This record gives sequence, structure tokens and C-alpha cells, in this order.
Amino acid sequence: MDQTAFMIGFSVMAIASLIIYVTGDKKYPFGHHTLVHASVPFIAATAYLAMAFGFGNLTLDSGTIVYLARYADWSITTPLLLAGLVMLAFHEQGKPGEMGGFLTAIIVLDVMMIITGLVSSLAENPVAKWVWYSWSCAAFLGVVYLLWGPLRALAATRGNALAGAYNKNVALLTLVWFIYPIVFLVGPEGLSVITDATSVQAFLILDIIAKVFYAFYAAANMKKALSHTTPVGAVRR
Repeated sequence: MDQTAFMIGFSVMAIASLIIYVTGDKKYPFGHHTLVHASVPFIAATAYLAMAFGFGNLTLDSGTIVYLARYADWSITTPLLLAGLVMLAFHEQGKPGEMGGFLTAIIVLDVMMIITGLVSSLAENPVAKWVWYSWSCAAFLGVVYLLWGPLRALAATRGNALAGAYNKNVALLTLVWFIYPIVFLVGPEGLSVITDATSVQAFLILDIIAKVFYAFYAAANMKKALSHTTPVGAVRR
């Protein structure tokens, strides 16, 4: 267990959460995005603190450590990040219930991806491990399909500026998220190609990109897009 990495993770996430909230725009239509992105690293900080103190760190018979707090973190923070993308794609428009349908579908797939990934990490039978890992990847591909298929098409109807912001945000998040299952695959919970410490450090770097850097990146893209967009109800002169 790399306690130093966990404490670094806690410190970075806690400070980032405060900075994102303090510096973020809290006026409409940015306010809810600021709240979402500020809450993500706060939740991650809580998970890193738990892992640093050993809470929820489960050691299997094989000697592999499964960090339950990590999966608890992902099961909350990843739906929040996805919710931000769905809200951007709709941008205060759409038919009643339409956004709720997309949110439900993508969050269910996402949570199933996390749960089945946890089951894979706990499975010590090789066949069961890779069956559950494959099923987790299938759920992930479902998330990717919704992001790059119907939601991207929907964002395209909101104008070039908002579509561009959506495409930039989803591209970065998708790229980073594709690396997570690779780290899992080569880590102690998978093929054990890398050590537990290396795995912890790799996930820390990915978390900082996906939860801290992405927050500032997404906010900047959205602000730039909306500066070129006429608000709903506004009259062009």
C-alpha cells in the first residue's frame, strides 16, 4: 500500500475541490456545472483519505489488495462527470423526459461497469475474473456509444460552438477513461505485470487528469462556447 501516494491524492483533490468552487462561475448557466465539478474531487479526496488509513482495503488470499473506496469513489464521481456531458449536450433544451432518459441509461451502464469491474477484481478464479472484466468493458463500450452516438448528434443541433465544446470535453474524458481498464488489466487485480504501488500511482495520475484538469478544461470550453451563443429567449440585434 502506497500511503504517500494516497495522501498526495487526498491533498490534491481537496485543494482542487476548493479552488474549482471558489474560482468557478456560479451564475446561470454555469452554476450547476461548477457545483458538479467541485464535488467530484471532494468525493475523490474522501476516497483517498480512506485508502490512506486502510479503510476498505481488502487483501485477498492471493495477496492482492482491492481498494473498495476506489470503486465507491468511481461509482459516484463518474456518473457526475457523465451528467455534466449530458447537460452540455442538451443545454437547457430537449423534450420533457428526454434528458432524464439519457441520464438513466448512461448512469446505469456506468455503474454496472464499476460494479462488474469490482467483481472482476475480487474473483480469484481466472475464468470468472476475465468474464467479469469483459462484461465490465462491454458496459463501458455502451457508455462510449451513447457519448459518441446519440448525445454527440444531439450536441451538434445546438450550434457549432456548443457542439465543439462537447466534442472537446468528451474526447478528453474518453481518452483518459480508456486508460483505466488498461491499468487494471496490467495491475495486481489483473495480470500483475506492474506492482501495487505503480498501479496506485497510475490511477492517481489518471484521477487528477479526469477530475481536476478536466474540470478546468471543460469549464473553459463551455464558457468559450457560450460566449458565441445567444441565450435561449435572447433577441439578436
